[in-house]
Amino acid sequence: MLKEFREFAMRGNVVDLAVGVIIGAAFGKITTSLVNDVLMPPIGVLLGKVDFSNLFFTLSEGSYPSVQAARDAGAPVVAYGMFINTVIDFTIVAFAVFLVVKQMNRLRAMTDQPKAATEKECVECTSAIPLKAKKCKFCCSPQP
Repeated sequence: MLKEFREFAMRGNVVDLAVGVIIGAAFGKITTSLVNDVLMPPIGVLLGKVDFSNLFFTLSEGSYPSVQAARDAGAPVVAYGMFINTVIDFTIVAFAVFLVVKQMNRLRAMTDQPKAATEKECVECTSAIPLKAKKCKFCCSPQP
């Protein structure tokens, strides 16, 4: 059983998947930082100095200065600003994955193109002969 597990774990596609998950997690952190630290602050300023990460409403009585303060007080919170950040984050990641997959498909299509024929069929015996052959090497018939 240990030998089978080792063979499974060392299979190329399992290792590729592991590398993809690790790189994907790191890319997700970069994208989250891009959204929260680079994109949303200028958008918030343009929309009247709005901090999206602090847009929320509580489902109970009372008012709180921030999402964290409401959560610390145990109030049920709908943090729609954080949801907006997450949707933008997802959109950027999905678009980046789309671009990578599109490029991979394009490269795969370039390598999957059929190679030019190097042989033709003899008109008499139907054997495979080189394209430039003037005579079949099997039946000696002339070739057009």
